[in-house]
Order: sequence, then C-alpha cells, then structure tokens
Amino acid sequence: MHPNEVHIRLGSITLNGSLAVPNEARGIVVFAHGSGSTRHSPRNQMVASYLQKKGLATLLFDLLTVEEDQFYENRFNIDLLTERLIGVTKWLHHQEGVNELPIALFGASTGAAAALKAAAQLPNVVAVVSRGGRPDLAKESLHNVQCPTLLIVGSKDFDVLRLNEYASMQLKCNHKLELVPGATHLFEEPGAMEMVCRLAAQWFLNFCLAGIAV
Repeated sequence: MHPNEVHIRLGSITLNGSLAVPNEARGIVVFAHGSGSTRHSPRNQMVASYLQKKGLATLLFDLLTVEEDQFYENRFNIDLLTERLIGVTKWLHHQEGVNELPIALFGASTGAAAALKAAAQLPNVVAVVSRGGRPDLAKESLHNVQCPTLLIVGSKDFDVLRLNEYASMQLKCNHKLELVPGATHLFEEPGAMEMVCRLAAQWFLNFCLAGIAV
C-alpha cells in the first residue's frame, strides 16, 4: 500500500515520516533505523510492506533532522534517539485512526538500542523486535524492559550475535533469540530478509492481537 508522508513536530524540530494504515489495522509498528540510515532503508521498507499485508500499520520516520545527521556522533547518541522515539509514540496518541492501536517497536542496529530503551520507559508498548541490533548500547535499560522482545540475528554476524546472547541473559521479560541461518549483519543472503519478515510479523501479531504487554 502507498504510505502517507507525515511531518512530526517535536518541540522545536520536525521529523519526516511515512505512515501506512491498512483497513482494520490490528496494531501499529514504529520503526527505528540504524546509524547512517533513514526511513527509506530498503530492508526496513521491506519489513514494513510485509507487516502491512498482515494487517499492521507502520510508521517509518527519520530519527534525526538533515542538519543533525551531519554530525556523526548524533547517530550514536542513543539517549537522543530514544527521546525521539518516545516523542513519536506519544505523537501517535493524538493521530486519528491510529491513536487506539496497540504500539510495537522494530529497531535495526543502533535503532534497536533506542527501541529497547524506549520500551523500558513506555508501559504501553506491547512488543519489540530487534534486527541485527546493538542491545549493548542499552544495557542499563534491559532489565526494565517488560514487553515481549524478539532478537533476530544472522548466524554469521558473530560479534553482534555475542552481544545479543549477552542481552538475552539480561532481559527479564518474555523474550527469544532467533538466528537466521547463514546470514551476516545486513541480511543480504538469499531468503534472509524474508525470514526476518516472517519472524517479526508473527511476533507482532501474537502480542498486538493481545493488545497488552504480557
């Protein structure tokens, strides 16, 4: 489906986003992209399209303004990225047509750290999915995450896999670590992203349909 371009005003800045809401949506997934990426990330776009076909609304947005993105350190400022993600989820509560939908978060790479930190602070988030995430950048928040959390990692993404194995041991919530066989960090191998899509959709549907964090 064709998403609508939205402009999200947070204090003194405006973030650009793409919002897609299928008929009778069962929840909405907010995406947090990795460093150096934007809402146009082809991998996140692929996941979003798959989720839309499964009846989930999606919001992809730029975590930084164009000016902010010029400073490399901002891309790894997890506190700033978390603040933006929290602000955007609160913005959704005021948007007609989606304000009553269960909210879930999908984070990639550094965006996964922001998603986990945000989930630790937002009791209304019903689920989190991390793709090739850097949960080590949110290590002080992992024990506070209460919603069901899925960590998806390529089996050949050795360094990130080690970080996710450690994070899995720190999480107190309902969680699972899923390996995509033969995949490296960008999941460029044949069938790898398709598996990511299936795993994420099933996780989100399980908990968005429940409508509550368990």
